[in-house]
Amino acid sequence: MAKKEIDTRQVILDKYMDYVLMNSEAPKSVYAFAKENGMKEAEFYVYFSSFGSIDAHIFTLFFENTMTLLAKDEAFLEGDAKHKLLSFYFTFFEILTANRSFVIHILNNKDESKLKTMNKLKDLKKEFIQFVHTLDIEKLDLKMEKANKMIEKSISEAIFGQLILLIKFWMNDTSPAFEKTDVLIEKSVQAGFEMINTKPLESIIDLGKFLWKEHGFKK
Repeated sequence: MAKKEIDTRQVILDKYMDYVLMNSEAPKSVYAFAKENGMKEAEFYVYFSSFGSIDAHIFTLFFENTMTLLAKDEAFLEGDAKHKLLSFYFTFFEILTANRSFVIHILNNKDESKLKTMNKLKDLKKEFIQFVHTLDIEKLDLKMEKANKMIEKSISEAIFGQLILLIKFWMNDTSPAFEKTDVLIEKSVQAGFEMINTKPLESIIDLGKFLWKEHGFKK
């Protein structure tokens, strides 16, 4: 029974991706898609609620495949936070490149709003932010629990924003083997970690804490 469930889900994924690639659009309806592939419409809904949910699921599969590959890489497992993030990006973009036509169609659909397009990445965002939390990125300790949580959340959101920026750049990259994307990955990660660890930032925050305390803003 379990094997049948896995196979059916995979058949839907494979048939859907193939349809999109061959027709440059999503199927007209779930009913038409199910009938064309020899299944009942209700069977489709056992696994997915819509074609949009398939798009979102596929991006989480890209993430899971990336993590599976990295779990076998001893250098990744033993590396520091910056090395792990770089390794993730390079591996993730290799997988995106292997599915480039599909990814570009899904994320560059001019008939959709930006919000609807970003919704396709919401599950990826959850998985990615959980991964970022495991990196134990060294950051400023403000000795204030709420402030530390705010910084941690801000860093996670900023790094996800970095991932979105890299995806957009990669989608428009025309360089051989997308080498310009590789350069951007290295430069953006380097710059990001320098900003997180910068001493001037620590001094500015220390000044802010002093003013906060001295001017009676503290509860």
